[in-house]
Amino acid sequence: MDNTIASKKERILSSQHKRKADFILRNAQIADVFNLQWRKADIIVTGGMIVAIDEDGIFEAEHEEDANGGYVIPGLIDGHIHIESSMLPPSEFSKILLPHGITTVVTDPHEIANVAGTEGIQFMLKDAKNAEMDIHVMLPSSVPATSFENAGATLKAHDLAPLLTDSNVLGLAEVMDFPSVLNGESDMLMKIAQTEVNKSVIDGHGAGLTASQIRGYRVAGIETDHECVTADEARIRIQQGMYVLIREGSAAKNLRDVLPAVNSANARRFLFCTDDKHLDELIEEGSINHSIALAVEEGMEPLQAIQLATLNAAECYRLNQKGALAEGYMADFILLDDVTTCNPQAVWKNGKKVVDNGQLLQSKLETVPVPSSILQSVHIPKLTSQDLGIAFKNGNLANIIEIEPNQLITHKKVAKVQVENEMFVPSIKDDYLKLAVIERHHNLGNIGLGIVHGFGLQKGAVATTVAHDSHNALVCGTNDEDMLLALDTLQKMQGGYVVVADGEVLSALPLTIAGLMTNIKAEEAAKQLHGLHSALLQLNPDLNFHLFLTLSFIALPVIPHIKLTDTGLFDVTNFKHIPIEADESE
Repeated sequence: MDNTIASKKERILSSQHKRKADFILRNAQIADVFNLQWRKADIIVTGGMIVAIDEDGIFEAEHEEDANGGYVIPGLIDGHIHIESSMLPPSEFSKILLPHGITTVVTDPHEIANVAGTEGIQFMLKDAKNAEMDIHVMLPSSVPATSFENAGATLKAHDLAPLLTDSNVLGLAEVMDFPSVLNGESDMLMKIAQTEVNKSVIDGHGAGLTASQIRGYRVAGIETDHECVTADEARIRIQQGMYVLIREGSAAKNLRDVLPAVNSANARRFLFCTDDKHLDELIEEGSINHSIALAVEEGMEPLQAIQLATLNAAECYRLNQKGALAEGYMADFILLDDVTTCNPQAVWKNGKKVVDNGQLLQSKLETVPVPSSILQSVHIPKLTSQDLGIAFKNGNLANIIEIEPNQLITHKKVAKVQVENEMFVPSIKDDYLKLAVIERHHNLGNIGLGIVHGFGLQKGAVATTVAHDSHNALVCGTNDEDMLLALDTLQKMQGGYVVVADGEVLSALPLTIAGLMTNIKAEEAAKQLHGLHSALLQLNPDLNFHLFLTLSFIALPVIPHIKLTDTGLFDVTNFKHIPIEADESE
């Protein structure tokens, strides 16, 4: 308490010219995100907080820099991201995004929670404290996502309750088990109720939900949705009082489709997020800075886009001292090379310069040890071709998963496939490939099999342990032999990504932390990821979408319309399992 009072006193005295400030950034064109105007002024900082926006040049400080009339905006905020999808732990993730001007993220660690439960969440919380950026956590609400699959853990309300006391926890993450909400199931309602008592925000996951179903969400206290894929969906949610997070990630690129819903009357209810974005794209494009640039390219006024990326996100998540350049706000700000491209020239965090000309100036050296159980989380049984066999008894008509490139949604396709001796045979010509999800957490022996259309592999197989949200082993291929080799490779390297063809491993990226993240540096991981993409082109020379990201969501049974889990083919629309062999009447 004494330190808090002393810091507050220093800031007050500094704001009143009674002591020198710590730092001044002079001659800046400052983004006023409250009035959507630019102000020519100096930014005065003491104790990591902005104590004055000075248009008269009357303040002095221990240290100064000159913005030379450059545009300065608040630090950018990603309203919803799964850090695990970057394939980096939080402290390393921070290093690649700060140079792009992202100073705060709100993350949902439900990927690692589905593998390692509360132990995984605690690892993420501890490692996040070593990050240069601010990483706030929403507690996973749906582990597993549904009862129709097997994850590495099950989290009940009483498991989450102790974590709500952590200062970096903001609330309850995306409630994707919508049947539990709409049916009023007690444990889900307890998760929501205990969050309302201890924290503030409860995130939604309204993929494919109707206005009537959203009504139930709102009555339950759910405030946000990041799953809108059309402007009409966004308008419905805004009308019903929700915040809409406009998503632009690696697999789900929804910004251009949703942006037409934003107008001058409702813009304060929108913000940006990435949800899931791969390491290579984060390094090359950044995240929220990229969303701003795309929005401006689509015709949004730059200050409006900046407001979505800063003030709107901060207010949505009750981050009361973030998101603006004004007195009483933390001194997180960016000097831009160009407003329309949102390319940072320099970045300040808590009033200290942390990035200059794209280079990180400081880096915390502490590391958080990863528990051995998280490093040994992959348990794929030794399989044979017989285990991957898909039998047909009455013909060759199949229920097929049809992907939509760079989208999370899949479609149910009913078509005739090649069958020999009552067994499905993959067809490169028709692009009907074999798909398998193998339970990898508890040695249950579950193998879900299916047929997929749209990946266009001309040979070989691809496999990964990044399979949202239960993260079982997932393999897609043109033949059993390469699929089995890919799975065996995953087991040996304790998870990751692998590309196989003609009995040879072409490329692999080990992800030894829960089968989701790497313990190597970002630059080396990016090189290995580039090797994976090059290898994929050997399997599909015409590949023009993010195959691994699209593949990783094919096992998530809360996104329409048809998915594959370790328990079999799942119809999300009707929320039930269906056979691979289709009925002639379908």
